[in-house]
Parts: sequence; structure tokens; C-alpha cells
Amino acid sequence: MTNSNLNPDPEIRCNDLKIGCIGAGMIMAECHLAGYSEAGFPVVAIASRTKSRAQEVAGRWSIPKVHDTPEALIADNDVEILDIAYPPNLQPALIRAALKAPHIKGILAQKPLALSLEEAIALRDEAKAVGKILSVNQNMRFDQSMRALKQLLDRGALGEPIFAQIDMHAIPHWQGFLEDYDRLTLSNMSVHHLDVLRFLFGDPVDITTLTRPDPRTTFDHSDGIVVSTMRFTSGLLALSLEDVWSGPRGDGYEDDQFINWRVEGAEGVAKGTIGWPTGAPSTLTYASKKETDGKWVSPEWETMWFPHAFIGVMEQLQHAVATGSKPELDIADNVKTMALVEAGYRSIEEARTVSLAEISIK
Repeated sequence: MTNSNLNPDPEIRCNDLKIGCIGAGMIMAECHLAGYSEAGFPVVAIASRTKSRAQEVAGRWSIPKVHDTPEALIADNDVEILDIAYPPNLQPALIRAALKAPHIKGILAQKPLALSLEEAIALRDEAKAVGKILSVNQNMRFDQSMRALKQLLDRGALGEPIFAQIDMHAIPHWQGFLEDYDRLTLSNMSVHHLDVLRFLFGDPVDITTLTRPDPRTTFDHSDGIVVSTMRFTSGLLALSLEDVWSGPRGDGYEDDQFINWRVEGAEGVAKGTIGWPTGAPSTLTYASKKETDGKWVSPEWETMWFPHAFIGVMEQLQHAVATGSKPELDIADNVKTMALVEAGYRSIEEARTVSLAEISIK
């Protein structure tokens, strides 16, 4: 990377706690396990709903044990960290089983944590009651451009933030299990952007969300294309747009999918791209009165959101378990992200701006 004053990837401080993985779909096989292999995290077991699929993934990543069921993996005394990549309606039962297993020291859950805010709050409280670390995989916080941007903001390079925007025009792969849920984009795609805005700027005061159906998504859904605006105590205005339609597609149609972002401050501007839609590294370019004399500077790195962000996600949990400290992706903080998502749905349903003070998380 150029410009060593920004660190897009976190230091690996701990990588020796043994991991058991539940799930063998794309996100586990292509992201979690690819990152873990590169970082040297020891994966000792895997299980999934389909054992043959788990066996296939185990062979690819040299995982020594394949369990018949997720419950059997949780009962394996060799597992110290439980890593879950499972549908959100099935995830809470697995978390609760792991909370009861004395040999499991930490749990990494997928987002969304559960299908309702109430269930997420219950899981938070149950983990706290037994003193076990429960972390949620909000992996966009470990996208390289977002971590570099956070460092710029923290050291005041942009001055007071005035306006922020995440502008997505890209087509997600909707997992098959989402067809059974009514909620779609806000809960499963916007949650990345809303969470990373909280990571960058803190909690918003209120949110206004609008939506329309996505013509490409054939199953029933309440939210397709989504636009959310948020206001913060400082006066910052933030916009999050998830255009999961992004235009027609087909033979001969040139693909122009992208995710851009921009933050404007009193002393500078930072802008960039999220590389996920094109399989490229994310980018950041910034100009600062304080640091660059108003000239544009473009740090570079070779790592990417997928799969390298998943190294940071697991490392922060390993470090928290090893040191007894609070994880960076803490369950209590994630409940606040789920509250923001819930406020967005309330805004859609009631066609109004919703204050976060209306959403109780106690």
C-alpha cells in the first residue's frame, strides 16, 4: 500500500483459537474460509444443513472434521469459536445452544442477527447473562476504504462532517431462504450501509426511508429499491441508496454496476468506491486543507472487501476472547443497527420520518 499513514487492514493480534463453522454456502466457502486460510486461523470442524456440501467445502479447505448436524458441531469440545453463516430464522437456536456449551468461548453470528429486533435484544441479554462474547458479522466495517475513511475522520482531516452518501447500483445475490421472508433489501443489503454509517459517524437522530418493488425480484417482498436519509446530532445529513434493480440485464447489455461513496467535511472531501460488484479493491481519494493542501491524494492497496474483510471480523473476535475485552463488532452495538433498520421499516410503513428515540432497545 502507498501512504503508510492510513492502515486499511487491521493487525492480526490473535489467530490460534479453534473455529467450528456452521454453513457451507457461498459466503462461508468463498469469504470466511478464504480469509481464514490466508490469516492462518485454525478451522477444526464444519457442518451444514446438507452434509455432502459440508464435505465438499471441508475438502477444499482441508477442514479435518465434518459433523452430521450443526448441533453435533456445537457439542464438539474441540471448538472454541463458533462461526455461523446460516439463515436468520434458524440462527437464534444455534446461538442459544452455543451459549450453553462451556467449551465455546465466543460466537460470530451473521447479520441480520434475527428476524426481529425483539429477538436480537433477547440474544444480547442472554449472552450477557452467561458472560459469553457474541459478535455480529458486520463485515463492511472492515472494507479497506471504510477503515481508511474512519481514520481520516478520527484525525480530523476532513473537519466537521457535513454530508455523506453511499450510492449503490448493483444486483445482490438473494439467497433462496429470503423468499420465505417479507423483508428484503433494508434488512439484508441496506443493513451494511446503515451499520457502516453508524461506525463512521455514530447514531443518527432519525431516519426517513422510501421504497418501491424491484422488478427483477420475482418473489413477494415489501422493500426492493430503498432510499434512506438520516440526520445526526451534529447536523450531518447522510443518504443511503440501494438500487438493487440498477437497470435491465441480458445478452449484449453492458454492465455498469457500481457502489460509490462520498463524505464532505468543513476541511476536506473524501470519495471512493466499494469494489464488491466488480471483484476489485475498494478505493479512496481525498483532498484536505489540513493534510494535502487541497490536492487530491489516492492511497492504494491490494486487499478487497471479499474475502479480506472477513480476516478482520474473525480477528477482532479472537482478540476479544483472548484478552477478555469487548469485541469491535459487539452484540450490544449491533442491536443499535437493528434498531435503525427497524426504524427504517416503520418509516416505510407509516410514510414519515421516525426518530430513533421511538425504538426501544432496553
